[in-house]
Amino acid sequence: MNIIKISAAFVALCLAFYSTTTYSKAYKIVLIHGFQPQQLISDGDVSQSGQKYWSGYWDNLSDARIDWPSYERIEGKIATDYVWPKLKEFSESNFCSPGCIFVTHSTGDLVARYIIENQETWLGNAGLAPLNIVATFDIAGAGGGSELADLAVSVAQGTESWTFIIEAVLEAWLGGDLSDEMGVLHDLKVNNARQLAPLPDARIPRLRFIGDSSEYLGVTSPFIHGHDDGVVGSHSSCGGNRQGSFGSCSAQIAFNGKISNQNNAVSGFMPYHYPMLMGEDYSHGSLLEPEQEGKVTAASNQKNLLSGESVHFDTYTETSGWWLWKSNYLYVQNSNNDSMSTLIYDAIPN
Repeated sequence: MNIIKISAAFVALCLAFYSTTTYSKAYKIVLIHGFQPQQLISDGDVSQSGQKYWSGYWDNLSDARIDWPSYERIEGKIATDYVWPKLKEFSESNFCSPGCIFVTHSTGDLVARYIIENQETWLGNAGLAPLNIVATFDIAGAGGGSELADLAVSVAQGTESWTFIIEAVLEAWLGGDLSDEMGVLHDLKVNNARQLAPLPDARIPRLRFIGDSSEYLGVTSPFIHGHDDGVVGSHSSCGGNRQGSFGSCSAQIAFNGKISNQNNAVSGFMPYHYPMLMGEDYSHGSLLEPEQEGKVTAASNQKNLLSGESVHFDTYTETSGWWLWKSNYLYVQNSNNDSMSTLIYDAIPN
């Protein structure tokens, strides 16, 4: 009996050690979710909604979340009632002392930019130290806004005619009828988003991870400028400094990994915004999931965090075709098996 107890204790100890070492990273991972359209219909529990948002892959790998409701505005109650209490808690507990990486999705990109612009002032005014944010990893970033938000707000305000096509687009995206409560959709309008904290002083690198597919069977794409992931255009997800109909985040590499000149690529970026990985077969939502959705290419395969430590992705070249029809493709190692989120997490320094 004692042998059994000792063996069981040893196994439990090994499992505990395995779990802590497997998911241990050098930096704290803080999740900031995106727009949740169901909250415009029914408020719900903000914390539960936040946890559910990340439940596919990231929640169990993170150290904290900043949850916020989509029925509020970023410069209003999102900042005062949801963001500020978490920043205060982080500072008081020295949570980001080893360094924090904010992993954002969609509108979380815009929320993070507002935090980066203001956190030092807010915390300093409260007699607290600013957070040591070493980078943000922005997945399907909506920091440049979404044309779908412009469409939704215009329809709600009666400045856009209601048609069957527009109804299908908005229902596909929002999952139901428009309500009078637009909340963060106002902030997501392209011009509004690009005017919100556009030039933070902090030099925090913002690493971008981009998809080029759609879970809406392409019905939303005609309303979005350039290549898109079903919700945001590449002008936003790549981190471009202006709205435009762009076909890639890289001037040398296409979304499918083909190495060739991209004449319609994003030509200018917001300060410290760096496109990293691009996935032709990943949509706005599937970028967060554990399932692999096709090979991934790299607009850039290396970038330093604010701490000086490097985030790196191994790549390889593959040749297809023959003679005049021969093409070279750049792919990220293991992307034929691992999901985009897995590749991102594995690149975070241990």
